Amino acid sequence: MTFSKNNVLHNNHFHKDWQRRVRTWFNQAGRKHRRRQDRQTKAARLGIRPLQLLRPAIRPSTIRYNMKIREGRGFTHAELKEAGVNYREARGIGICVDRRRRNLSEEGKNLNVARLKDYKARLIVFPKNAKKPKKNESTGDDLKAETTRAPLPLPPAVEHEAPRKITDEERAFKAARTLRIEHSKAKYAGKLAIRRQKKEEEEANKRK
Repeated sequence: MTFSKNNVLHNNHFHKDWQRRVRTWFNQAGRKHRRRQDRQTKAARLGIRPLQLLRPAIRPSTIRYNMKIREGRGFTHAELKEAGVNYREARGIGICVDRRRRNLSEEGKNLNVARLKDYKARLIVFPKNAKKPKKNESTGDDLKAETTRAPLPLPPAVEHEAPRKITDEERAFKAARTLRIEHSKAKYAGKLAIRRQKKEEEEANKRK
């Protein structure tokens, strides 16, 4: 270590008893075993219920990640309403609800509505009182059907098409220009509506 100018001389201590200050994890194997036992105990306690709650299929934000599909936090009220599920009862039948999430596309909404309907078709709700089952509880042969604890799989992120020739119409279509025009229409929709209304009023006044 070099010294320069009229500064304080360094007095660094590099011979500390570092062995006593090293942290070790020799209990990794024991913790792994304990976590496994806890999972088995929880699974036994849940009975035949699914081990995981149903979550929506969403696309992550930004262009970098939105080609993938992952599980979201919960379904929106609009998705639950369209699928015929009461959001107050959703958690009781294993469906997560997220009040803050919004539906930004019709495709994403339809995907999750189909996911909810598929889940409802497979769902078996055992009645608390077998003699007097309630409206949404299963009865008859449904109670004897085979059950599975595996979660509902996520849909594929991309639907692959068979190879085909590009048509002349597709070749002539200008995607970037079309997007730019639609973006401008959405941006100036309010101003154009006001201008159109003023023009109609002026024409109406001229006729008088």
